[in-house]
Amino acid sequence: MTVRRFATLPDAVALVHDALATYGGAERVLATVAELLPTAPIHTLVFDPQAVHGTSLEGREIHTSFVDRLPCARHHYRLMLPFLPLAAEGFDLTPFDVVLSFHYAVAHGVLTRPDQFHLSYTYTPLRHAWQQQRDFLRSLPPPARPLARPVLHHFRLWDRAAADGVDRFVAISRWIAACIWRAYRRRAPVVYPPVDVDAFEPGGTRGDHYLTLARLERHKRVDVVVEAFAHLDRPLLVVGDGPQRRALARRATPNVQFLGRVTHRELIDIMGRARGLVHAAEEDFGIALVEAQAAGCPVVAYAGGAAPELVKEGHTGVLFRSQTPEAVREAIETLEGLPRLRDADLRKHAERFSTERFEAEFQRVVEQAWDRFRTRRPGEDRRPGRTQPAASLVDA
Repeated sequence: MTVRRFATLPDAVALVHDALATYGGAERVLATVAELLPTAPIHTLVFDPQAVHGTSLEGREIHTSFVDRLPCARHHYRLMLPFLPLAAEGFDLTPFDVVLSFHYAVAHGVLTRPDQFHLSYTYTPLRHAWQQQRDFLRSLPPPARPLARPVLHHFRLWDRAAADGVDRFVAISRWIAACIWRAYRRRAPVVYPPVDVDAFEPGGTRGDHYLTLARLERHKRVDVVVEAFAHLDRPLLVVGDGPQRRALARRATPNVQFLGRVTHRELIDIMGRARGLVHAAEEDFGIALVEAQAAGCPVVAYAGGAAPELVKEGHTGVLFRSQTPEAVREAIETLEGLPRLRDADLRKHAERFSTERFEAEFQRVVEQAWDRFRTRRPGEDRRPGRTQPAASLVDA
């Protein structure tokens, strides 16, 4: 399927992204949009050329902030939160008619003129400052908590003011649309991120093993999955690495195997043969959940966040309602009690999140918002739905 490029946007378009220090789901979204806008420069707080080596972003025109020149900033920029708003406001975007920002921290806070159009594709309002502040503070050493609390408070004040400079928010899921409403009182249509479903395929005969795939960090709750399998007579493969790996390995039983990072080809093979993917984190979207279904692999996932939007309960997987080992075990037993789920049904459901679908929907939303912006009446509020009731917080 060939998707047309933006038809009505002017040529002077700038892309803004929080950071290009790694290459994950957010960066794949940026790369997809950048291919549709091949002459648009990219502005980002920090940039590690190795992160985009071999990708379509390699060789693009990229501008960085002063944070990129600070020691160790490329890998520890999140620790510099007090400086990030200032860095975002420092980008010179005056030559551009349209600004498209991709935001999970401060990218939406760039400064624009009244006659510039700014659309923010939002992964989440900074979760540590908003919906997960208490969990974040508990994860810090006790001496740091009194210092972090006022920093987060002042960030929220800046963040709320920065949102007023955005003409249109677009959310990656209905869950994030609700988070945008809670933080900014702004409506946001949903355009699900692109997933390369064509790269995944069922691997034939299913094995006995289950799979969990995540960065091994505290908030990913891999500990819940590992503890659940301590009381299950099934093998579990843990794919991913991170600071929690050593602690998780100490608690694991012999049926749990840690594979670390694997190649994309190896992941396709593991997913294609797995009995199920088990995921206990609250996700803003959850690309792995879609990839698993594309590979014909049923999903057992925590029902928080966007998972209910991605998993069709009883047809492509099972959802559990509390992040506990007992809930995980019950969900796995429920999955195993279902009639065998068909690979073709799982695959069809995953195709709702394809790259081609994203390109078409994202272009439609951007062009509609741009057309409204340039034809607005003098004095008209250019921020759609700013005072709409919560029941209408998502545009169909």
